[in-house]
Amino acid sequence: MHAPPSRKSPGNLQENLQENSQERRRGSDSIAPDCAGQNFYAIDRGLRDLLALYLEPDDLRRLEPHFDRLGGLAGGRLDELARIADKHPPVLNARDRFGRDEDWIDYHSSYRDMEQIAFGDFQFHAMSHRAGTLGMDHPLPAVAKYALQYLFVQAEFGLMCPISVTDTSIHLIRKFASAELKEYLLPKMLSGDLATLWKGTQFMTERTGGSDVGAIETTARCEDGVWRLYGDKWFCSHADADVALLLARSEGAPDGTKGLALFALPRRLKDGRRNAYRIVRLKDKLGTRSMASGEILLEGAEAYLVGEAEHGLKQMMEQVSLSRLSHGVRAAAIMRRCVNEAMVCARSRIAFGKTIIEYPLLRRQLLKIAIPSEQSLSMFLFAASAMDRANAGSKEAESLLRILTPLLKFRACRDNIPVATGAMEVRGGNGYVEEWVNARLVRDAHIGVLWEGTSNINALDIVTRAVGKSRAHLALQTALAKRLDEATQVPAVFRNQLRLTLDRTIGFAERVPAEPALEANARQAASALYHVASAILMTSEAAQPGVDARRALYARLVLEHRLSAQDPLEPRTRDWEREAAAIIFSERKVALAEIAGLLT
Repeated sequence: MHAPPSRKSPGNLQENLQENSQERRRGSDSIAPDCAGQNFYAIDRGLRDLLALYLEPDDLRRLEPHFDRLGGLAGGRLDELARIADKHPPVLNARDRFGRDEDWIDYHSSYRDMEQIAFGDFQFHAMSHRAGTLGMDHPLPAVAKYALQYLFVQAEFGLMCPISVTDTSIHLIRKFASAELKEYLLPKMLSGDLATLWKGTQFMTERTGGSDVGAIETTARCEDGVWRLYGDKWFCSHADADVALLLARSEGAPDGTKGLALFALPRRLKDGRRNAYRIVRLKDKLGTRSMASGEILLEGAEAYLVGEAEHGLKQMMEQVSLSRLSHGVRAAAIMRRCVNEAMVCARSRIAFGKTIIEYPLLRRQLLKIAIPSEQSLSMFLFAASAMDRANAGSKEAESLLRILTPLLKFRACRDNIPVATGAMEVRGGNGYVEEWVNARLVRDAHIGVLWEGTSNINALDIVTRAVGKSRAHLALQTALAKRLDEATQVPAVFRNQLRLTLDRTIGFAERVPAEPALEANARQAASALYHVASAILMTSEAAQPGVDARRALYARLVLEHRLSAQDPLEPRTRDWEREAAAIIFSERKVALAEIAGLLT
């Protein structure tokens, strides 16, 4: 399906602006274009710069054509398919024509075409588990996988759930399943052919609780040597997956989380018959409409025990942790799409004789959109790099990843909501209309603070567990201090400000779990850790050869507006911020030497 002719390509945007700057636009010519036709990799200077820092040169050389190809798809064909799939959500068929409970879900052809891109062409689900994807002779590093997810989600959010849970389900099966179960499931789950691929998912939530996992009521009985599951799962995304991982309590197991075991539930049995569970209905969701979420009734469904029964929750939490990291990446992706949409609109929309990007208030609003996007980019690539090093055996990186994962999930998903709303406001009333992408971005942005733990759950995980129990903040402090020490090109006064703020933030984060009365400060402490980490990372990145130095300006703005006291009754007329905004919104590459004065 081709884009409607009314959707303008911004390819010659600057020429059009210059040509029309002296004459008043009329009618449809006055409507600002969207990002249709852009290559989301080519226009993302930050991503391109940072991949050169985090990927091995040979990997980057071999993968860059694929980044570029996916960037073009995300701004083109994939974007068109996503728009269509959002308007044609999946439909549940409860019975076949004979009255049998052979439930199945019908998807629009646009969704199936996106599946072919994701599972067939790029093989997201398998790329970090085996060689052969994208022509690579080894599994892709986490940095590359999450960078590709970041590009994909800028067009389509909903399908990333089935992609991610298939990927993470493979991880759990490979790590914990018996040899026999691996032999049965992994060849199907790692297939690059949609005709033979078994896609995965996880079914966790029940009516008794989402975050309160210990309240799960689903039971498992071993009957004639076969495990059978009975119960009701309340919110099951990718409801018709070929295999689902879930927690259930075996008969006689203790109450609470200790009694939960991990099971793999196939949709079809080895003889081809449907397993004994039904999709009762699909959820009518605010967002992620392209992807089917439903309620599952387990009626003695056959399942396979994964790993040791007494370690079920611990094993499942590895999947939850991986999903949290993916959610942070998805939030970063939506924020980047919002920046793209807001910038193309601001540079082309004329009001009162000027393009709206020329107005100070609008520039301030654009900064509030752009800075969280750049923070999340730095944080997810840093976390992905830590994952690669942890997978290679680094205990320091493992500790670092322990705190970075919930930090990214917590703050990036929260930032995503005001960023999406702010970008919609830049477009004005058109942004509220479903013909434009902004409405979908706003709807999809909200799911990040719900799936895989709410903001409160993630903040408590950061402060009470990652800081209070695992002491993972010390690894973060060490890594960030090292970054500051090495960024010698950055003015010392600015680095010292960041160092002082880091020390104060670490001290604050340590106080909250140590003093029970301070638990209500958990989100404040978690936010401070995220902001200081991202500010230091962006400063360090700006000091690297070849990296655009405007990242250091983003860092100072974070330091000033997120980590410093502000008087709400004092006007803010800072000359340095006006100069910084002018540089940030210029479209040229920025050198560190020219902005050094703005960092002091």
